[in-house]
Formats: sequence, structure tokens, C-alpha cells
Amino acid sequence: MNQAAPLYEGKAKKVFATENPAEYVVQYKDDATAFNAQKRGQWAGKGATNNAITAHLYPLLEGAGIPTHFIERLSETEQRVKAVKIVPVEVIVRNLAAGSFSKRLGVDEGAALERPVVEYCYKSDALGDPLINTDTAVALGWASEADLARIRELALQVRDFLVPYFQQRGVTLVDFKLEFGKLPDGEIVLADEISPDTCRFWDMATGERLDKDRFRRDLGGEAEAYAEMLKRVTQEV
Repeated sequence: MNQAAPLYEGKAKKVFATENPAEYVVQYKDDATAFNAQKRGQWAGKGATNNAITAHLYPLLEGAGIPTHFIERLSETEQRVKAVKIVPVEVIVRNLAAGSFSKRLGVDEGAALERPVVEYCYKSDALGDPLINTDTAVALGWASEADLARIRELALQVRDFLVPYFQQRGVTLVDFKLEFGKLPDGEIVLADEISPDTCRFWDMATGERLDKDRFRRDLGGEAEAYAEMLKRVTQEV
């Protein structure tokens, strides 16, 4: 597939136009960032691993009735996707207390939650992706109430699929971040990726962290943890 000039370059991916205005090519990079890009690094194979994990999971989510932008994997680091306009509201679904949630509210990491917690952030690197509520998103024109209701519905559907999927593979899905986009007809679909960059994965037997927290917290073994998650994601159970 022929690529035109890059449309967008983020912290972990590049997006290219194609000869088909309804489709983009997404290229995954080996770059790693944390704390709103205040910490930077990279390791060989990171982009290929995240691409492979996302390319495996998105068709499964489609099969579960969750619309996505994914079309096909093109290469180790590239995939073809539907052209969408990203809704600038990121969604975090929390199954256990961890990370900034624990720090912000003084709750021990790993503490059980009586129900999933859905949080929203404004997608802005310059502002550090600040937490917002749905009133803010509507008042500033980032999304309509109907958009946000649909986004929440889809985010919880993703959770309901992924939690048992990972449990069957010995992994606790602690929390995860999603992004959504709009097709030209207004349909909202899951975009971006699902990977150790965007999820907290804990080994159910040992509690070992198999995600970007290894980079954030200087634990080491990032490449090995990501490779292990690719193995778990793709294994038959």
C-alpha cells in the first residue's frame, strides 16, 4: 500500500495517508515514553510487539460486536486502519486500584474496587492529559453527550471481553486506556491500540508486572515482559 506524507506522529506511532482517503497506515515505533514524555527510551522490537498484540485482539473484539478502526496487519510494524477523526477524550477503565488512581486517592495498589471505574482525560500532551468529567467534554465541544454515552458503553464492552480473556491466560487486567474515533458517517469505533503500553498487566500467580510500568519504574526487563504478553495474548486456551 502506497503511503503519502505523514499525517501525524505521536509518542509511539506514526499515521500516514494512503491513496484511499478512507484508510490510513499506522506505523508502530520502538520509542517509549512515560510521565507525559518527561522520560524517554526505546528498545528493539517494541513497535512490532505492540502491533502484533493489537492486530490479534482487534479482530476478536470485532467478533464480539465492538466496532474498531482495524482492517489488517501489513508488516511487523504497520497496520491498515479506517480513517477516523479521533475524539480528544481518552477513557481509562480501572478494575483494581493502581498507578495515578492509587496515588491521587491514597488507595493501596491492587485494592479491589466494588465496580469498574471509568475516567476521562483530555487528550493533550502539552497539558499532561488532564482528568476531566463528561460535562467538561460537552461544554468545550470535544464530544456530545450521546458520543460519551456510546464511548462509555463500548469501553465497558471491551472490559467485559478482555478481563476473562486475560484471566484464561494467567493475567490480571488491572486497568487500561482506550481512544475512540469517528467515521465519516458519525459512527464511533475503537481506535489506537491495546498493548502493554496502554494496559496494566499483572501475572496472576506472581504479581509480576508485564507492561510499561517496568519502564516507568525502572524495573528493567521491558522487552522480555512485552514478549511474554505477546505469547500470552496469542496462545490458545
